[in-house]
Amino acid sequence: MQNPFESGHIKNYVLLYVSVVVIMILFFIASMLFNDVKEVEKKVFDTNVSEFPHAKKPMENIEEVNGSRFKLLEKAY
Repeated sequence: MQNPFESGHIKNYVLLYVSVVVIMILFFIASMLFNDVKEVEKKVFDTNVSEFPHAKKPMENIEEVNGSRFKLLEKAY
């Protein structure tokens, strides 16, 4: 096996590394330039709710099978 420092191949490795870093930097700059950041409006929730309509709903359309809300399979696999 040849030593890359003595045979001159180290220059190719350094050029490859530098080219990958330059491409990464160019993609980062391009993403910063072409990325339009939209301003998001803040959502405000009404905290002065005196009535909870979902809590007062009766449970409807629930069939009781063997005293359970869940229907079991007729055949076990």
